[in-house]
This record gives sequence, C-alpha cells and structure tokens, in this order.
Amino acid sequence: MKAYPSYQKNKNAEKVLLIGVRLPGYARKEAEESLEELEQLAITAGAAVQGALSQEIHRIDPAYFVGSGKVEEIAAKAKELKCVTVLFDEDLSPSQNRNLEEAIKIKVVDRTGLILDIFAQRAKSREGKLQVELAQDLYLQSRLVGQWGHLSRQTGGIGTRGPGETQLEVDRRLVKDKITRIKRELQRVASAREIHRSRRSEVPIPTVSLVGYTNSGKSTLMNALTQAGVLMEDKLFATLDPTVRRLKLPSGREVLLSDTVGFIRKLPHALVESFKATFEEIQGADLLIHLMDISHPSRQLQKTKVLEVLKDLKLDQKAILEVYNKIDLMGYGLELNKNDIGVSALRQEGLDKLLHKLDQLLSKGFKSLTLKIPHQEGGLLSFLHRYGRILKKEYQDDGVFMEVEVFQKFVKGLAKFKVKKQKGDPKISLCA
Repeated sequence: MKAYPSYQKNKNAEKVLLIGVRLPGYARKEAEESLEELEQLAITAGAAVQGALSQEIHRIDPAYFVGSGKVEEIAAKAKELKCVTVLFDEDLSPSQNRNLEEAIKIKVVDRTGLILDIFAQRAKSREGKLQVELAQDLYLQSRLVGQWGHLSRQTGGIGTRGPGETQLEVDRRLVKDKITRIKRELQRVASAREIHRSRRSEVPIPTVSLVGYTNSGKSTLMNALTQAGVLMEDKLFATLDPTVRRLKLPSGREVLLSDTVGFIRKLPHALVESFKATFEEIQGADLLIHLMDISHPSRQLQKTKVLEVLKDLKLDQKAILEVYNKIDLMGYGLELNKNDIGVSALRQEGLDKLLHKLDQLLSKGFKSLTLKIPHQEGGLLSFLHRYGRILKKEYQDDGVFMEVEVFQKFVKGLAKFKVKKQKGDPKISLCA
C-alpha cells in the first residue's frame, strides 16, 4: 500500500480511514489488492485517504465484524488522523454498522455503500439514475431497524409504545412504496429500450458489446473506434450509462458497438439486480469484446471476476473476443502471445488488427444469398448495400439479381426474395 494521505486536489475533501480484512480462504495478495481497490473507490468518490488498517480474522464478529480490540485501534487511528469516515472493504450488517459507529464515534460506510455513492454521482441518464436509486433503496431497506432508536425508551409499558415503532413502520412502508414506484418506472424505461432494441434487431447488422473490469479502458476504446464522445477518466466507474454507436469494419460491413458498465470484485448484488436493464444490451449482442488492462498486476483475477459476472448473468456462452488494452504501459518482460490482440486505446495503436479480427469473426455469421429484389423495394436495396456485402449484381427489367452476404439471423426475413440459380438465368456480373 502506498504512503498516505492519498493525492486529492480538493483540500476540503472528506478524510477517510480504510479498513481491510483478510477472511479465511483469501490469499494475502488478494486481500491487499482489494484494499488498494477500495482506495481507488474512495478517491473516485471524492475522499482523501489518510491511512489504512488491516486484520486477518478467522471468525466474523457478529457485533463488529472485526474484534473489539481492533475496534479500539480503529477509533484511536481515526482520531489521530482526524478522519470523519471509516470505510470497510467488506459488507457490514445493519447492526454491525450501528455498533461500529457507536464505538468509533464517526460515520462508518461499507463497500456497497461506497460503490452506491459513486454510482449516484456518475449516473446521468434517467434510466441510470432510477437504477441507482433502486439499488440505494434496496440497500437502505434492511438498515431501517434502529434508525429511530432515539425515540425509544428503556422501560416498557404505558408511554413507551408507538413513537419509535410507528415511525419505523412508516419509513418501511415509504421505502417499500418507493421501491415499487421505481420498479414501475424502470419497467416503462426498459419497455422503451426494448422497442429500440427490437428495431435494431430488424436491421441486418450484428451487434458487439464491450465488457470488462472497471477502468480497463472501454470508454476510451469506444471513442477511438467510433468517436462516440464518451466520458474518459482514470477513475473507477467513469461511465454508467450504455452507449451504442455504429462501427464500420474493413470489409465495409457495419456493426453496432455498445459500451457497458464496468465490473468489479465484490459487485453488490443490489447493483446487479438494479442494472439488469443495462445488462440486457449485452444479452442482445452477437459478440462480446472482453477488454483487459494488460498493465494491471491483477489482470488475471480481474478476468476471472468478469467471467464470473457473465456466468451469473447467463452470458458466458456467447462468443467472446479477448483484447488486451494499455500495451503502452506493459511492464518489462511482459509479452503477448502471437495470436493475442493488443491495443492502446489512448494512443490508438493496434486498432487495425482488432478491426480485422472482429471482421474475421463476424464474417463466420454471414451467409451468402442469391436474391431477386424488385425495383420498387428501394429501401431494401439501400439496406443491403449498407449492411450487407454485395458480391455480384445485375440490373434486369423486373428487378435486381444479386449475390450478397448478410448476417445469418436476418436470412429468414429475406426468404421471399431468394432465387435458385438455374440454367438460363441471367449471368450476374461483378459489382463495380
């Protein structure tokens, strides 16, 4: 772990203390890297990291998560460094969160709470904001118990029934109603997105989605390939909202390229549930580009985490093209294999090789058809020229005979225009 405090331009930034925990079954290196990631999350949230403490535990303490002795050490360290918040690199139960705040006397936030805060800052679209709001409310719902303890009494009987419990029940009902309302709104947004997605599916053009660990450079690659104008920052979760743009391949074919939210280790379940509408963009893709940061020391672990999330979303059976980004930052002695695709999205290096590989993989999904298109089907002819690959064509009085390659899932829609080549058919000349 590097020296503290962490670099922070804003001198009024919230001063925080990081707490890392090595649980049974976790390697020391993995625990250290997770704590380093927590530091990056804290910086992304706008905090100034003042220090870090870690502990190896064999049993989770039901009251504090860590042992009572460690709690005293955390309190002393936070006071010494004048921290106002303690960030835990694990998820805390509501009771553990409350007990720690009472013992340490300052705010305590767990990993999920921190990630939700970042998502709240980063969401820009209406859908993104609703998804974050839903995740926050699902997170809050389990933490309402005890929020109104200041209204309770130590003794039972007359005068003690009602206020605290009533307020708690009111809050529970309000949060539950809010969750129901947000889900309805998200359903409407999802329905609108589904309409756009279905319209795209009617166009004979394959779709490709960028997936990868957060900060692997997906937005930078998206901009380099399509000039999409997506926000690029060297921070975690720089972009949350999916972006879809057209991309022209060397063969002349066009594909739709979509960017998605980055994955991360210990991805909160509430976020996976809330962002299902976003992940539907991946579900409709014909090919996934798994972008990896070749310069990151934990690239193999990051790769594993991304594949685990894809498996949870039942997307692991899709065709995946692995691409290594940031080759300009590769350390000494680190080399790519002959068949690996390496790029520097920032410097726009290696993009030609990536595009040709993408073209090659997608070409396997294209089928060659011989069609006769009536002249009045001008729109279809225009589509075929834009989204297919015209091999040969011949203009005749009653239509246009052509040999064309189109993506396989759209072959069925062209069935009524298919013709079988027989003796005596007009010779189809090479397309100029």
